[in-house]
Amino acid sequence: MPIAMTKEEIDKIEIGQVLKVEADDPAAEEDIKRWAKRTGHEIIKFEKEGSMLTFYIKRMK
Repeated sequence: MPIAMTKEEIDKIEIGQVLKVEADDPAAEEDIKRWAKRTGHEIIKFEKEGSMLTFYIKRMK
């Protein structure tokens, strides 16, 4: 359920701020990338270390 939590958390920050999202669900990699593109937010950094995925998502609107 990383998408639902990410949406909830990104709504709490100001436009231009960056949200750090960590997930260990392999499906999250494509899900979060697609969600960011669809909603107009920018993934400014993505890291994959073992099974841990870390996204830095800039709120754009």
